Amino acid sequence: MSSLRILLLTHEHELTKLTNTGRVVLEALGPLASRIVWRRAHPDPELLRSIEGGGVALVWPLASRGDTAPVRDAHTYVVVDGTWQQARKIYNRSPYLHALPTIALQPDGPSIYTLRRNQIGGGLCTAEAVACLLRQPILARHRGAELAQTVSESLRAMLSPGSA
Repeated sequence: MSSLRILLLTHEHELTKLTNTGRVVLEALGPLASRIVWRRAHPDPELLRSIEGGGVALVWPLASRGDTAPVRDAHTYVVVDGTWQQARKIYNRSPYLHALPTIALQPDGPSIYTLRRNQIGGGLCTAEAVACLLRQPILARHRGAELAQTVSESLRAMLSPGSA
């Protein structure tokens, strides 16, 4: 069984924002998660090698991708980390992401993340998307539900009054 990996493909403008929930994922999941800063003209060589090696899936809204292949053997999940506008830019300008099988998320309820305006209805922040991903039955063998709970609790702590 391959190890679970969550790769956050992060827009550079998110690196200094206190409202970025990718940092919650990194703190909550420790070595299971890592961040790759997206560079349009210089794709990350490690990410490209991972994609070439197989077992990589993209977490992306199905409505904008159309039909997708089922994901059965993925062990590495790429989550685009940024605003919806940044995420669309990253996806549209990164052809290496287009052929990846896609994980479709089915949120349990509405987002609790309200720190930013102009987000799409039904959308999730990065931490919520990762928690939703980890709750997928296919990730049960990786303690997904337990990890999802850890991410969700960390997000709630970030959003609680008085946290910085």
